[in-house]
Parts: sequence; C-alpha cells; structure tokens
Amino acid sequence: MPEHITLFSAGAAAVGAVYPAIMARTGGHGIPCPLLTLTGVPCPFCGLTTATVAMAHGEWATAVRTSPLACLVAILAVGTAPFLLARAAGIAPAPRPASGTARRRITRGAYVVVALSWLFQLHRYGFI
Repeated sequence: MPEHITLFSAGAAAVGAVYPAIMARTGGHGIPCPLLTLTGVPCPFCGLTTATVAMAHGEWATAVRTSPLACLVAILAVGTAPFLLARAAGIAPAPRPASGTARRRITRGAYVVVALSWLFQLHRYGFI
C-alpha cells in the first residue's frame, strides 16, 4: 500500500512539474474535466492538476483552496515514503496482503474521502 501511494504521488509531482510547460506550448489549453465540460458540474477530482502544479511550485495556499484531496495525497506520500525506502533497502519486511475486512474498510474510507472532495468541489463551484 505505501508503495502505491508513494509512486502515484511521485508521478503526480512529475506531472505537476512539467504541466506548466505543456500549457505554455499549447497556448494555455490544458486538459479539461470531462464532467465539468459536458454538464457544468465539477467532479470530485476537479482541481487536482491545478493543486498539483501549485504544490510543485510551493504555492501551498493555492493547492489547499483548489483541492484538499491533492494535499491529502501529498501528505500520505510524505508519510509513506520512509516505508518505501526501508523496504527497498531491505530493512522493512515485504507487505502482507490485507484481509478482506481491511480492504473493505479501506474502500469505504476512500469512498468517504471522494464524497467529501466532491462536496468541496460543488461548494467551490457554487452549487452548494
């Protein structure tokens, strides 16, 4: 599990670092949210790219205002990176498979986090 979080976050950080260059080369046209584009309603993940770019450039306040979910992922990455490094160095044991109960709890927790993110985005865009 820590490996997934840390590696996903490393990829997101790389995207955040390169995305401004892509935007500059495409005349400011980024990748729009399909749900927002088609319906005018933001998705739970709206603002992730903007927040990631903001974090990559040290603009933490902008990141929090845009997507607390991205900030949560960044915090998880910082928290799980030592475990990934310890496992890579052979200091920590390999991960054990999670039990069915643990997987269900993790899944429910993820659903709650995504629902809260959606409520945040709906509020941010003035729907609630």
